[in-house]
Amino acid sequence: MAEHEESSGGVPPLDEEAAWAAIVAGYGQEPPDPPGARPFRPIENLMLPEEDVQPEPAAAPKPPEKDAGPAGPPVLGSSVVFAPGVGVGPRDHSLPEPAAEGAGDAADEGHFVPPEPPPLPSGDATSRFAWLAVVGGPLLLLVAVLLQWEMTWWLTALGIGGFLGGFATLVARMARGDDDEDDHPGRGAVV
Repeated sequence: MAEHEESSGGVPPLDEEAAWAAIVAGYGQEPPDPPGARPFRPIENLMLPEEDVQPEPAAAPKPPEKDAGPAGPPVLGSSVVFAPGVGVGPRDHSLPEPAAEGAGDAADEGHFVPPEPPPLPSGDATSRFAWLAVVGGPLLLLVAVLLQWEMTWWLTALGIGGFLGGFATLVARMARGDDDEDDHPGRGAVV
């Protein structure tokens, strides 16, 4: 239904059947080279000099145009060449000069400096041994398997029991949160 309606501006809609017929008719044909394109050279001849290439004549400088609108669509097959020293690229970027020490706070305005983080809490001996058991138990079993030690009952009990005992100790020593709410005023908004 939308195919047969006329689009805005009085332009008739695109005839899809004719477009597909043109695509199918041109299947397998190579499109013509764009204007100014050189013929294809095999890779074996890339290092050889080109005899058919004539040097381009020097173009006369164009007078500046009064209308600075778009110059028009680029020619198909053209490319943009970035030569050293021409234009501005990412390698041309330079950092701004640092301000003098006594230049004032105007240069630092808007620059966020995070506060110094609080020191890590020092754990007691029980927590340290519990973490050693939680990490050390499986590590002991892994080393025993990698070094092909005989897996005796005491080695297995030390590895598994150390992990379970350390984990149970850490869980039992966790803060409950019900009793400590008044002690920590920074745990949420106060209305």
